Amino acid sequence: MNPRLLLAAVLIPLGLIIAAVPYNTTKPYKLTADQLLDEVISETQFISADEIAKMIVEKNPVLQLIDVRSSSEFDKYSLHGAINIPMEDLLNADWTPYLDQDLKVNVFYSNGTIKANQAWMITRQLGYRNNYVMQGGLNHWMEAIIHPNPPDNLSPDEEFARYEFRKGASQALGGVEIAPSTAETKTKPVLPAIRPRDRKQMVQGGC
Repeated sequence: MNPRLLLAAVLIPLGLIIAAVPYNTTKPYKLTADQLLDEVISETQFISADEIAKMIVEKNPVLQLIDVRSSSEFDKYSLHGAINIPMEDLLNADWTPYLDQDLKVNVFYSNGTIKANQAWMITRQLGYRNNYVMQGGLNHWMEAIIHPNPPDNLSPDEEFARYEFRKGASQALGGVEIAPSTAETKTKPVLPAIRPRDRKQMVQGGC
C-alpha cells in the first residue's frame, strides 16, 4: 500500500477518535494525535493469541477478555470468561469501573483487529492504561489456537514447540469455546472491589 494512504488510514480514525472522546473534567487527560500515533505505531497494545491461550489454560485471574462485537455475535460465539461491551456502549458510565482499574489486564477482541484496536484507542485517549488488544482477533484465534496447522518438516524447533503448545491448548479448550447462555450474558459479572489508584505511581510506571 502507498505509504501516504497507509498513514491516512491511521491518522483519519485517530482524528475522529480524539474529537469524539469527551473531555473528562474529573480526570483531564487527552493525548495529542502525535502521542497516540506513536503508541499505535509501537504496537505495544497487542497481546498475542498464544499468550492469551496460555493465560486461559492456566486460569490466570488477572486476564479479563472483553468482546467488543455486537451482543448477537457474542451470544453465538465468545471466548471463555469474556464479557461483552459492544463498541456503542464503550463510553457508558456503567462500564467505567471495568475499563478504568488496575486489578485486571483487559484484552479487547473482535473478529479482526480494527474494532478492538479502536476500543483500545478510545480508552487510551481517556487515560485508561490497563487495556490491550488481542492480535489478529477471533479469525487468527481460530486458525492459530483452535485449528493449528502442523509445521513443515524443515521448520525450526521453535515452530514445532509452538505447534505442540497450540495443539495442547486447543484440546484443553475443547476445540471450540462456547458462549455462555443468553441469560448469563444479560447479567454483568461481579467486579472485585476497586482499590484507590495511585495516580502518581501510574504516571511514573508509564504504559
